[in-house]
Amino acid sequence: MDKDLHLAHHISRRFNAELEELRSDVLAMGGLVEKQLADGLVALTTSDTEIAEQVATSDYKVNSMEVAIDEKCNQILARRQPAASDLRLVVTIIKTITDLERIGDEAEKLGQLAVQITDANVSYSQFVEIRHLGDHVKSMLHDCLDAFARMDVADAMRTIEADKKINEEFESIMRQLITRMMEDPREIKNALRVSWCARALERIGDHSSNICEYIVYLVEGKNIRHISDVKLSQEMA
Repeated sequence: MDKDLHLAHHISRRFNAELEELRSDVLAMGGLVEKQLADGLVALTTSDTEIAEQVATSDYKVNSMEVAIDEKCNQILARRQPAASDLRLVVTIIKTITDLERIGDEAEKLGQLAVQITDANVSYSQFVEIRHLGDHVKSMLHDCLDAFARMDVADAMRTIEADKKINEEFESIMRQLITRMMEDPREIKNALRVSWCARALERIGDHSSNICEYIVYLVEGKNIRHISDVKLSQEMA
């Protein structure tokens, strides 16, 4: 953690406790989202409709956590009027829970699509690439939350870099699906469902990358969104 980021040195012990509680709440929300993603992938690759329906109908839990954490952040902003690193922490948490909620939405889509795909009797030979992509996305989300827990900029940067590989895998899957649809028009509907699964996973990777960018902002005070790789290297140097 950056030497200038002091999150546990306030005159008010209650303020310390409130900030730590916020961080714990975010990690709890992250754990729930991780489970949703893992269950969605299991449902998708094993044709387990029971798990699929659970994933498709449990997103309200993530939504409720986002609302509760957001309310706590608003109360701290109003009562404590934080500055410097404390303000960055609250802003980072507000942004992070938004991305976590959207990851939950994408995991919910995986559950819904798993139900449709099972009903359509799609050949699971089409899910080899999806399983591989899903494993990488699941690992990226875990690394992202781990970097948040430790406020580790180096790990956050490595996780941002991993998103490039996920994007490459997604593009490869899409090329294969387009070829399949051109060769056999009867496969268009099923191939589209598989492509929607791949798109949901790719977006989860994007949201995980966003959270890592917020970690860099929190610790370093640098906004690294929307800048080139070369400039990013210069900024971090």
